[in-house]
Amino acid sequence: MGRNYSIGVDFGTESARAVLVDLEGGEVVASHVKNYPHGVIDEELPGLGVKLDKDWALQNPNDYVEAFVIAVKEMLKKAEGVSPDEIVGIGIDFTSCTMLPVKRDGTPLCNLPSFRKHPHSWVKLWKHHAAQKEADRLNEVAGRMEDSFLPRYGGKISSEWLIPKIWQILNEAPEIYDEADRFIEAADWIVWQLTGRETRNTCTAGYKALWHKQKGFPDRSFFRSLDPRLENLVDEKLSRDLLPIGSKAGELTREMAEKTGLRPGIAVAAANVDAHVSAPAAGVVRPGTMLMIMGTSTCNILLGDEEKWVPGMCGVVEDGVIPGYYGYEAGQSAVGDIFAWFVKNGVPPAYHREAQEKGLSLHELLEQKAERMEAGESGLLALDWLNGNRSVLVDADLTGLILGLSLDTKPEEIYRAWIEATAFGQRMIMDTFIENGIPVDRLVACGGLPYKNQMLMQIYADVLNREVSVAAHLHTPAVGSAMFGAVAGGAFRSIVEASEKLAKLKPERFQPNQKNVQIYERLYQEYRRLHDLFGRGGNDVMKLLKRLKRGRGVPVSL
Repeated sequence: MGRNYSIGVDFGTESARAVLVDLEGGEVVASHVKNYPHGVIDEELPGLGVKLDKDWALQNPNDYVEAFVIAVKEMLKKAEGVSPDEIVGIGIDFTSCTMLPVKRDGTPLCNLPSFRKHPHSWVKLWKHHAAQKEADRLNEVAGRMEDSFLPRYGGKISSEWLIPKIWQILNEAPEIYDEADRFIEAADWIVWQLTGRETRNTCTAGYKALWHKQKGFPDRSFFRSLDPRLENLVDEKLSRDLLPIGSKAGELTREMAEKTGLRPGIAVAAANVDAHVSAPAAGVVRPGTMLMIMGTSTCNILLGDEEKWVPGMCGVVEDGVIPGYYGYEAGQSAVGDIFAWFVKNGVPPAYHREAQEKGLSLHELLEQKAERMEAGESGLLALDWLNGNRSVLVDADLTGLILGLSLDTKPEEIYRAWIEATAFGQRMIMDTFIENGIPVDRLVACGGLPYKNQMLMQIYADVLNREVSVAAHLHTPAVGSAMFGAVAGGAFRSIVEASEKLAKLKPERFQPNQKNVQIYERLYQEYRRLHDLFGRGGNDVMKLLKRLKRGRGVPVSL
């Protein structure tokens, strides 16, 4: 009798990662990463000469299908001895909220010649922040409601989420809004391409579209109060028919099977979010553990036995992560992106030459140099808001700051300061949950960063004053998706059973260095002062500067 396998595909910001997981021992027997041909589109539409405004971030939906097909085909080539007949399920996860307007048959509007040159017809990536005006107005209206949904989302809705993005389309391109039969998360859209049928999942609906398991979507009167044209949005362009995570969305079509080399009829699980799907793969299936999914950004996942309201969290959704628990989400809008930005823009030619001579990447060279430093030795302190603040301030208009620069400041000192800043941001999130009755007893990290930078993980352990474990699976979201695919395919009765059998952690753990803990505690208190000064209205200079950069002008009163 042959073994059983499941496929997980993680659609990230830059690429899709496919893994084939052995359902007996949890080993990843093959994997392949395929970059999106057009990547993140934030300057102009590719090949069309259409410039994009500030804070835009788009993608090409055709890249997702191409990446899925190529990643799965190449992965299967590497999986020696595995027959497609032994694969019982497919699960996918996606960045969120990443959304697009489509026709009734699923055709993206950007694929229609008449709308190809219109930016609003393309995919709006999760980090598209150009709907801040709509988010601000939504928060203002929702704040006046009786029994408002805002406390479930930390008191504020982000410009990254579904309704602000849809409303921006309506305000700036009503012809696109009218032409779109559906607005859909990219996660659900790719499942549609795999199965041939439209489905929606409760995870993205709960965290990004204001849906509640007991109450459903907000009443039509709320949408009417936003804009009369939005009154029937849910029934006309979304859906109230939602599938819980772990359920079967459909089966792989013959057309997609032929393109990938798989067999038709394989169970395809309901779509999921990249952060949330990581929890079972990292063994986080019960309350008390905070999961840090660390990559270009960081997402945090916590489980609880009851629904509590935590300021600045991204949301709490019943059954949103693991059935039977309330799933809490928070996060940071930029982490790895900050390090990548600095390496790209802030390292002098001498460091490039040194890295080349030593056969190292610039990240590796900076890590080696920064690792020799003591905590606080750089004399620098930074605010990690280079892509705004997701939690706990929920404000995309905030920007980065670094204090303590002098004429003898070295690149490795700045590099370390940015790492420390992201750790302080993570501490703010953890402390806010603890202060509001959600315990954090242990930490587990996963994603690309924990595998590449041990210094970073030690700094996090010191700043957070907690032991930090690291998931053993490199592509944790993809493995989590494979677990959900296995559940949909009937290999396990529940995702908890799948996790208990397949999840793995690395044996080594990062323990806090108490000397560093004391130094970082002092620096963290200073970080909190800066955080509150610039983030809670004490000084709005960041917003002033951002308006100047956008060319919108500044009121005389400022």
